Amino acid sequence: MKSYDEMEFHPEAEKLVKILCAKTQNTNPLFFRVLVSYFFTLAASMMRCSIDTPDRGNIPVNMYACNLAPSGAGKGHSINIIEDHVLDQFRYNFLQSTFPMLAERNLINIANDRALQKQTDAADEFERVQKEFASIGPMLFTFDSGTSPAVKQARHKLLMAQAGSLNLQIDEIGNNLVSNAEVLSTFLELFDVGKVKQKLIKNTAENARFEDIDGRTPTNLMLFGTPSRLLMGGKTEEEFYAMLEEGYARRCFFGYLKQHTRDLSLTPQEILKLRTDTSTTQFLEDLSDKLGDLADMAYIDRKLKMSDDVALLFIEYQIQCEREAEQLPDHEEARKAELAHRYFKALKVSGTYAFIDQSPEITEDHAYQAIKLAENSGTAFEALLTRDRPYVKLAKYISDVRRPVTQADLVEDLPYYKGSSPQRQEMMTLAIAYGYQNNILIKRSFNDGIEFIHGESLNPTNLDKMLVSYSTDLAQGYRGELAPFDKLHKLTQKDGLHWANHHFEKGHRTEENAIPGFNMIVLDIDNGVNLSTAKMLMKDYRALFYTTKRHTKDEHRFRIILPTNYELKMGAREYREFMENLFDWLPFEVDRATGQRARKWLSHDGHYEYQDGYLLDILPFIPKTSKNEAYKRQILDQQGMDNLERWVMNHTGDGNRNNMLLRYSMILVDAGFDFENIRQRVFTMNGKIDEPLAEAEIMGTMMVTVSKALAKK
Repeated sequence: MKSYDEMEFHPEAEKLVKILCAKTQNTNPLFFRVLVSYFFTLAASMMRCSIDTPDRGNIPVNMYACNLAPSGAGKGHSINIIEDHVLDQFRYNFLQSTFPMLAERNLINIANDRALQKQTDAADEFERVQKEFASIGPMLFTFDSGTSPAVKQARHKLLMAQAGSLNLQIDEIGNNLVSNAEVLSTFLELFDVGKVKQKLIKNTAENARFEDIDGRTPTNLMLFGTPSRLLMGGKTEEEFYAMLEEGYARRCFFGYLKQHTRDLSLTPQEILKLRTDTSTTQFLEDLSDKLGDLADMAYIDRKLKMSDDVALLFIEYQIQCEREAEQLPDHEEARKAELAHRYFKALKVSGTYAFIDQSPEITEDHAYQAIKLAENSGTAFEALLTRDRPYVKLAKYISDVRRPVTQADLVEDLPYYKGSSPQRQEMMTLAIAYGYQNNILIKRSFNDGIEFIHGESLNPTNLDKMLVSYSTDLAQGYRGELAPFDKLHKLTQKDGLHWANHHFEKGHRTEENAIPGFNMIVLDIDNGVNLSTAKMLMKDYRALFYTTKRHTKDEHRFRIILPTNYELKMGAREYREFMENLFDWLPFEVDRATGQRARKWLSHDGHYEYQDGYLLDILPFIPKTSKNEAYKRQILDQQGMDNLERWVMNHTGDGNRNNMLLRYSMILVDAGFDFENIRQRVFTMNGKIDEPLAEAEIMGTMMVTVSKALAKK
């Protein structure tokens, strides 16, 4: 079998797809590929086209499809083009000529059979058969809703005529799915060969049962709609996925567009030219004529031959699909079913392509064209199954709405935000957790007892675009720049420049003019800790250290620039609270007056050095977030520790206990403690961590290192 990349779509169908893409200005063809194949199949099944397979017997040509695309993707426009300009002649010829002729011929046969069986007059039986046929009502080319008894009644009419198919096309499936559950259940049974069990009803003079006719009636199904309406949570979404697991996954072709794309570079003149292209009009007219000709008595009950070679190709595809399905976990029932039966859907559609090409047999090209469509459908189905869960939708809604919302807003706007208060609280907790992992920040605050929830999408920091502004003046002329982090020393070491980590409107450095947005933290250390100790403590983080003008050998004064993992936008008050949280987290004292957006620093041509490591995770320090609340509770639980002990405790985990205790002991050496003080402090710290080290191990390793370090001082 060819690789999927080597396969091509049906050429005539693909040409129509391109026309629909041009006329609707939708550049994504998947929706239209499923749509065109469905309507081609509808024509083939109306004429009772079937496939005479070597291994499975006679298989009717029919197609089920679930085709979802957002509003504005051209669903209605494209369907109108096909129905009014492509299928129009077929519909007219079939309803006005072919179906009546076939019905009359077969009604005579039914009357003769019944007269022979009952030993009655054939003319009388024919009159009764005609009355029975007429009592069912006119034959519907397509219908958009129904009931199970109505479907079975319409099917009886088709059985009497031995022509036509049942074609259910439900638009806005998100609104109409639940109300059509009964008819969809019946169509589930009709897919394979067009048979369904009859319901036993009481036979009365007013409600007489029809005489059962054994036979097959092909059925086609198209479910249209927008993904947002169908997959918006609640009962409708639950019913839809239950329907897939019950059997529609293996029966349907799928088209699924989360969003449609338009070529916005086209001018109005170019768009008009595309829509009025005469060659396009001619193709549609020719295709309409061709399909109209296919609605002729000569094409009824066409049985397409299938060679052993083509049958082997489909068997190879079946084996490949089933092997891939076997690799999937058991809980992915719908996906396993769709994949394992993908070959059967492709087999049916290959008959459609042969019928449209007026070929007496299914060729390898027809098989590959159908497999290509089936694989595209499979990709769409996998995307459909990986839809956003309700808590993910909640997180995205909160980040996109761009205003604080209350619980009342969420209940009113979101159909999936239902249930009891604990259930909604659990969903909110999951949404917040999802946000942490997917760059969405959700904040919660209370005002007069009312909870306000605000969210925003976080942009990861780009180290080539650090937000800085600088000037030679204290307050005026600040120029905003996006500078590479590894080039910041050119700013910090150039004497006479004032710089800040925010941009300012009109270059005027004031709190009111500060433009929200920063992606690095600047720490000012004035003799609170030695530079070597600070480097040791901040060893895990990417940083730039540089000494200030007043730095001396005895009094260390320096700054630490730490790029953050996300870019944040904060107002003045929130920024001050954020910085206070960060200052409390640090293991050494810093100048707390720097916690202002309009704070500036002076450059100095002194010592500088870069350090590699992780970007500073600033999520725990953002006010009014659950992560910040958890961080504050942790600080409260560690009240008995100083900042350095708390730092060591919170940075100690599985596999690094030895390294953190050694780093702690070396910091104490650097701070000037003697051996006994260091030993006591290290033992005390060791007792506070989970699964402490043996005292013998501490004395035999790190305290030996401490002794050597003290001897060198």
